[in-house]
Amino acid sequence: MQINPVPPVSFSRAVPQYAIERYAIRDNKMASDCFCKTVNVKPSFGMHPGIKIARKSFGISKAGERTELFTLTNKNGAMVSLSSFGATIVALKVPDKNGKKIDVLQGYDSVKGYDGTPNGHAGGTIGPCANKIGGGTFTIDGKSYQLENNKDNGKTHCHGASAGFDIKNWKSEVLKNGVRFTLLRPDGEGGYPGNLKTTVTYTLDDDNRLRVHYRAKSDKDTILNLTNHAYFNLDGAENTQENSVYNHIVQLPHSSRYTVNGNYSLPTGEIARVYGTPMDFTTPKRIGDVIETDFTQLAIGSGFDQNYCVDGYNGKDMIQIARVESPKTGIVMNVSSNLPGFQFYSANHLGKKTQPLGRDGRIYEKRSAICVEPQFYPDAVNKFDEKPILKKGQIYDRSIIYEFGVNK
Repeated sequence: MQINPVPPVSFSRAVPQYAIERYAIRDNKMASDCFCKTVNVKPSFGMHPGIKIARKSFGISKAGERTELFTLTNKNGAMVSLSSFGATIVALKVPDKNGKKIDVLQGYDSVKGYDGTPNGHAGGTIGPCANKIGGGTFTIDGKSYQLENNKDNGKTHCHGASAGFDIKNWKSEVLKNGVRFTLLRPDGEGGYPGNLKTTVTYTLDDDNRLRVHYRAKSDKDTILNLTNHAYFNLDGAENTQENSVYNHIVQLPHSSRYTVNGNYSLPTGEIARVYGTPMDFTTPKRIGDVIETDFTQLAIGSGFDQNYCVDGYNGKDMIQIARVESPKTGIVMNVSSNLPGFQFYSANHLGKKTQPLGRDGRIYEKRSAICVEPQFYPDAVNKFDEKPILKKGQIYDRSIIYEFGVNK
C-alpha cells in the first residue's frame, strides 16, 4: 500500500527532504519508546554566520517579571520572534512567491496578550503534558497522581493547566544562530512528580528552516509531552476573519491512521484508518472541501481537532508529517518531527469575546488558522502502549522542524 508522493515544490535553493519511506503498519501497535535514543537530525543545523539576533523588552508579566523578545533574521530576510514568556513563537516572516515577507503566525504585540488570558496557547511551548488527560489521573510504577482538571467542566486536564509551561517566564540564553530557553519545574508543581529541567532551543538557518529542540531530565519518573501550539495562516496572519484558511491545501503524507475521539474529545483507545473518510489527507486536499463534511469525528471537534498517528515512527528519525500550501501567497510549510503523533487543529474555538486583541487590534476568529502540533497521543499515559513517561535520569530529546519555501 503506497501513499502518493509529496508534490514537488520550487524553492529558492536546494531543500533537504525529511520524508521517509512508509513502514509496514501494525494495527494499533507502536514501537516501545525510550527517551535516551540517539535522535537523527540533519547536521546542517550548525552555525550560520548570517543569522542576526536582536533583543528587547516584551513587557512586565502579571507576576512582575521582566520578559524579553528575541528576533532572529537570516540572510534571506526571513525572521522569527521568540518570547521568554512561554518560550513562545510570537511572529514568523517568510518570503512569498513574489519575495515579499509575510508574517504567517498569529501572535500578540506584548506579554499582555499571552499572560493569563484565554488566547488558545498561541505559539507557546506546551507542557508538562500537551493535550488532554482523562480525569487528570495517571499511574507510574503503581503510584497514582492527580492533576488539576481545567477543561470540560472539571473532567479533563489539558496543556498543564495552571502549571502550563506556556505561562511561565523562562531563562534565556543567546546562541550564535538561535536562543535557548530553560525552565526548572519543582517536584509536585501542578501535581506532576519530579524536579524537571527543560530546555527549548530555537535555531534558524539560511534555508528558512526553524528548528525547535526539546531536552529535559527529571530526578523522578514523570510524564512529559512537549509541543508548540503555533497558529499558522500562510495567506498572512492579518487574515483574521472566520474560515480564512479554507483555501489552504493540506497533505499529511505519513498518516494513514488517527486516534478515534469520544466524550470530551478524549481518545477511546481505538486507532482507525483514514481511507474513505474526510480525515484522509494522504493526498493533498483543500480544507474547505472537507471540513464541513457530516462525520462524527468532525462533529466532536467542531472541525479538525484530531490526533494523527505517524507511519514509520521509531523515535529517532525526523519524518515529514505535514505539507501546507497557500495558493494565494505560494508559501509552502513542511513540518517534520520525531514524535509519534500530531494534533491537526483548525482553530475551531477561536473567536471568543474574551480573547485579547491580536495585531492591528483584531480578534483572531474561528478557523482563521491551523495548527500542526507534534506530540505523544492524547491521554496516552492511560490509553496507549506508547506512553510519554520519562524515567529518572533519562533524557527527553525531541525536535520539530518548520521548513518554508514557495511554489511558484
